[in-house]
Amino acid sequence: MNTAAPFAIGVDVGGTKIEAIVLDAAGAQRWRQRVDSPSHSYPAMLRAIAELVGQARAQLGGAPASIGLGTPGSLSADGRMKNCNTVCLNGQRLQDDLAQQLGQAVRLANDANCLALSEATDGAGAGAAVVFAVILGTGTGAGIAVDGRVLTGPNHLAGEWGHNPLPWASADEPRPPCYCGKAGCIETLVSGPAMALDHQQQAGDRLTARQIAAAAEAGDAASVATLARWHSRLARALAGVVNLLDPDVIVFGGGLSHIASSYDRLPALVEPLLFAGGLREPLRTRILPSQHGDSSGVRGAAWLWRHESTLNQSRT
Repeated sequence: MNTAAPFAIGVDVGGTKIEAIVLDAAGAQRWRQRVDSPSHSYPAMLRAIAELVGQARAQLGGAPASIGLGTPGSLSADGRMKNCNTVCLNGQRLQDDLAQQLGQAVRLANDANCLALSEATDGAGAGAAVVFAVILGTGTGAGIAVDGRVLTGPNHLAGEWGHNPLPWASADEPRPPCYCGKAGCIETLVSGPAMALDHQQQAGDRLTARQIAAAAEAGDAASVATLARWHSRLARALAGVVNLLDPDVIVFGGGLSHIASSYDRLPALVEPLLFAGGLREPLRTRILPSQHGDSSGVRGAAWLWRHESTLNQSRT
């Protein structure tokens, strides 16, 4: 973290809740608070974030603390928010506005990057050179940490895995429309709503992804088949990542990360899709659940100042 600050404040901004945490230099949690997100209004979001930071500062009795923010989108090159499903943030200069309101610099990253940083720092990917962190939930996103630092890229698009086409798609593979304006994105095929829609179309039942996973575990044939199709699509999407990035660890976060069978089944499905020049080798990339669970995103936001720079990040 910033060497001038013995404490780190992290804020995770979402459409339904805003959460703040205080970590000490060793990563121990000192304070945590969650409030409902006033996602209808940008000024109200600014106030809610600033109030949470004020409460965190009060807990520290004036001790200096860095401030990191995880968001459901990312910064454009000119410092405005983009790609936020909390739409009141889009086009706003959230980082600059908060820095002015709080009286100190604020570091910002999207929520998947925060997951990657958290798990690379002291989670399931601790000590790994390259961590690819996947959020599997209502949407599908990813973040990349290299040597413990977030990779952003000049276009601030590193890790936007969910908005690429599914590799090795068959001719009859569905290509649902995506909110990004394209069709057949990975997100539309491996997210929670995607699993539920696939099950409804194939089995005729309206179940949530969590209900499908539970029914599959109990032996329901239709749910077992749905989960098998989902694992196949997820494995193809991950094999493309391994062929391109070859990460040491793939970490899952989000609601679908709790499907325990994934960690046994996916390696065997990914392995035959890897480029091997005719010589099949075992998958050496570990596929693991996030160690910090639902706390990982807000912890990653706090850790944004752990290193003085992020890879390819043009703004501080």
